[in-house]
Amino acid sequence: MLISTIDKDIFIVYLMEDKILCRPKNNNLKDLKGVMVMRVVPRASSNVGYFLKKDDAIEFCGKCGKVCYERTTIDDIFAEKIEKSRDRAFKCIASGHHSILDHAFYSLSLEGIPKILAMILNNEKYYATSEKSARYTKMAASDEEKELYLKWIEIYTDLILKENPEFNPGFAEKLAQENARYLISVFTPATDMVYTTSLRQWNYIMYWAQKYIDNAPNDEFSYRVKNVLEDFLYAMPDIKVDGLNTEAKGRAFSLFGKRIRREYFTEGYSVNYTSTFSALAQAHRHKPIKYEFTFMDKPEFYVPPIIKGTELEEEWLKDISSLAKFYPQGMLINVNERGGYEDFIQKCTERFCGCAQLEIMQRTINTMERYLDAVKFSEQDIYNDLRAYYKPKCQQPHGKCATPCVHGPKNAFTRNI
Repeated sequence: MLISTIDKDIFIVYLMEDKILCRPKNNNLKDLKGVMVMRVVPRASSNVGYFLKKDDAIEFCGKCGKVCYERTTIDDIFAEKIEKSRDRAFKCIASGHHSILDHAFYSLSLEGIPKILAMILNNEKYYATSEKSARYTKMAASDEEKELYLKWIEIYTDLILKENPEFNPGFAEKLAQENARYLISVFTPATDMVYTTSLRQWNYIMYWAQKYIDNAPNDEFSYRVKNVLEDFLYAMPDIKVDGLNTEAKGRAFSLFGKRIRREYFTEGYSVNYTSTFSALAQAHRHKPIKYEFTFMDKPEFYVPPIIKGTELEEEWLKDISSLAKFYPQGMLINVNERGGYEDFIQKCTERFCGCAQLEIMQRTINTMERYLDAVKFSEQDIYNDLRAYYKPKCQQPHGKCATPCVHGPKNAFTRNI
């Protein structure tokens, strides 16, 4: 589109919803012709309470797909007949060109789901999610779990207040919940979340779920995951598009590891460590980093530092071990973490904080120390970059904290809750 009386050297011009918007670069005015105008036109957006029909989503994606090789205006493309747009979309699907289906997004609320399903979904990276927090809300559980869960909330609350009499009782209880939730099974249907991703990704997820169901290993954990995924597929709305899967690429859910990976620390890194299900679920928030897990040879369980080495440790291990058949969130697993060193720095900006979950902060500190030791003499620039972030978040470069924690920078790394 051309505007005849605007000087491109004086104004930056936009056309949005048929309105010309000019941003002056200075106060000089000239009368020149032939100025190209940047145009921004809203074509679609989320609408609370409205669910886009699958056929309409396919039509919209088909229109977007023509832009790649357009010989006309985008206005003409969006005015074309529905059948033409849908036909183009299915041709793209058949050819393996699935990316056009990323133009349509669906936000689904998943209610009363087990933690393991949230972890499976959150490991796939391409999404936005808001999830009920087990750190800050009490969790529903089976009778056997609930009895021990409530028991340990009371124990931890009393212990935290004894060691920190300045704490508000309500705040102490929330910290107690953070430790007691290690007793809750990853299969307990106690989590709610709103999960947003594209039509393509939802179809991939459904395909991977069916693939897991059809090929699940013959063990108790996999059997339970299989049942969870069967329930998930049954509950999904009608957004499945025939042919939209990853068969040609051989992809599957990425959470489940098949082998122990080697470690390295350079521009990129790969590190192995033990973690709980709970801490791994926290780590999923760092989407550029890849995570996968395998089980340990025999069940082991996390002991919160506040009771480590005390008479309560034995009682805790007895109680959590009694729930082993439920796969409690405090069960230890082998985790492999892989990414670039810049990705790891971004993780440190969030996890080196007194408000972060204690376990994941300590795991991240351990990885930082190993990373620094590995590159100290061979990769000085990487070493210096990492070293600048080996401190509490509020003291890091550009570190700002909108919600200061009770521990402060002095005690952020040494706290036991």
